Amino acid sequence: MHTLFRPIFACLLIIPCITYGQAGHRWAFSADQGIQWTVKPNDPHMDHIEMSGLQMSGIIHYGVSGRGELQLRKKIIFPMLRTIPNDTHASLTVDFKDYSKLSIKVNGTELLEYPKTFRLRGKLSITSNSNSALEVTRILFPSTDKPALIETIKLRNTGSVACKVEISNGNEVFRSDPAKSVYGQYIVEALAKDTVLNIAPGENYSFGVIYSGRKSSDQPYTYSAPYELNKRDHFIDGLFSDLVLETPNDTLNRAFAFAKIRAAESIYDTKGGLMHGPGGGAYYAAIWANDQAEYANPFFPFLGNINGNESAINSYRHFARFMNSDFKPIPSSIVAEGADIWNGAGDRGDMAMIAYGASRFALASGKKETAKALWPLITWCFEYLERQKTADGVFKSDNDELEGRFPAGKVNLSTSSLAYGGYISAAALAEDLGDQLRKKEYLDKAAKLRIAIDKYFGANVQGFNTYRYYSENNKLRAWICVPLVMGITERKEETIKALFSDYLWTSNGILTESGSKTFWDRSTLYAFRGLLASGATNRCMPYLNYYSAIRLLGEHVPYPVEAWPEGDQRHLSAESALYCRVITEGLFGINPAGLNKFTITPWLPRGWNTMSLKKIRAFDRTFDIQVVRQGAKERVSVRIDNGNIISKIWDGKAAIEFTLP
Repeated sequence: MHTLFRPIFACLLIIPCITYGQAGHRWAFSADQGIQWTVKPNDPHMDHIEMSGLQMSGIIHYGVSGRGELQLRKKIIFPMLRTIPNDTHASLTVDFKDYSKLSIKVNGTELLEYPKTFRLRGKLSITSNSNSALEVTRILFPSTDKPALIETIKLRNTGSVACKVEISNGNEVFRSDPAKSVYGQYIVEALAKDTVLNIAPGENYSFGVIYSGRKSSDQPYTYSAPYELNKRDHFIDGLFSDLVLETPNDTLNRAFAFAKIRAAESIYDTKGGLMHGPGGGAYYAAIWANDQAEYANPFFPFLGNINGNESAINSYRHFARFMNSDFKPIPSSIVAEGADIWNGAGDRGDMAMIAYGASRFALASGKKETAKALWPLITWCFEYLERQKTADGVFKSDNDELEGRFPAGKVNLSTSSLAYGGYISAAALAEDLGDQLRKKEYLDKAAKLRIAIDKYFGANVQGFNTYRYYSENNKLRAWICVPLVMGITERKEETIKALFSDYLWTSNGILTESGSKTFWDRSTLYAFRGLLASGATNRCMPYLNYYSAIRLLGEHVPYPVEAWPEGDQRHLSAESALYCRVITEGLFGINPAGLNKFTITPWLPRGWNTMSLKKIRAFDRTFDIQVVRQGAKERVSVRIDNGNIISKIWDGKAAIEFTLP
């Protein structure tokens, strides 16, 4: 178990938010907008990070041994090199466990590396002293568009005499069993030239190691490591320059910037089109109704990343393939590059997830043609849901997105709350599409569903007048936050108290269920979003500050994670998208209200006089939002890329609306 689980949460809450990340954590800020771990003597530590490109993903385990030596292991996943059976987990995976297979000898002695610093900013950089006069710098990163993990190694002579260096590649070539490979035999190899050279004092020598995979029927590719590094840097710089968060809390700003990386990089160029995938060593070349349709897709228009937007549209195209006149459920997941499905948990509320996510994505895209293309899928999902409506006016489903890990009954709070949020967004979309009848219908259904949710799920659970998650439920559950996210506020105060209670909040985030030891970051992030959007900003911010600092600068960095104890806290990508939505939809309270308009409830945290989001790409425009405190009120200014500025005073009560010209 990582040391981040020490019970220090309560004491950290009293530290002013601006100090998070500057002291008390393993990592600190670096000058290049990244983060840096400066290694201390006798302080062994290991961590892992996932980094992805269009054709592969790499999970890098790195750290320092008890003797101070570099530890490095590379697990490389090739989602389009499919194995048999061709199911959800059929991505070819090859482990390069021993980095010393690439032998580097200096004056006849094997090079040993003793790390001084580790840096992260879309790539892993390791600078080490050695048992010779050479300083060693390794940079590891994925190719943006090819099936290869790249490692560049720079050897710099810091001594006073020349060093004879012998480089020998001892990595074995991996060849898959053709009988267990969908496209015949695959070849995975570490490409590096055997070299003997002298490095003079003050000079350096750089070379690349390419961990590549291909079909045996494909010709080998000649890689240029500097070119691949330049492309990766260009990709990361682009993400850092769009949708820029500026607040008095530097840690929050940088955690947001890093989350954009993980959310946008985990997209795979499959034969079924671009597919955003969770990753984690297990989930690639596939889509899910929760991770993609509900979590990640509605975020991409705000970032404006072209691959993200296309992967979102493509995911809805794939789900739309399964619409049918009998209204049988759309599968929870479409796998194997679109060639197969997974539906092992039955209907998890997937149609509510899709309708909600597709409606919000269509609005935020700002494109009428996109909205028209998604409208049949959205309306089909709502018709399906109506056929699942119970006599109590809420919706049944076989399960929820936890797929039986915790009980959900046959009627759960999440499915009905998502349907409510979907109806609200779809009504706004109907208006822009000129479908006034559907607008009225969906608003009427939403109003009735809101009453039904309160009547059916409203209950006293462990002393709080909040929600039961399902009819037999008598323990507090993390997903009681979902109504807050959707703007359902009838039980706001008691739900907020329940979420902040010792039954649910821990130093690890929010527990899935009171009394358990399991937490999922997605639940914590949904809770943050709901708490901020409902105005509990000052109560929520210390928790969000702590969470952001521990994820960015603690013991396992730099992104939100999936869960514990499941999955070894994998860096699943949709959780990073959810973190970004904590800021856009929670802290700023931005809700799409049309193809060119949005509402906003930007509660400035106590002690802040301003905050802004710059280069927002949503609604088919580029604009900035700045919030400035003016006495007891706030001035909200929207600066559009054509130079127009729209400014309004907000009194901290009802949401204000902006229409973009």
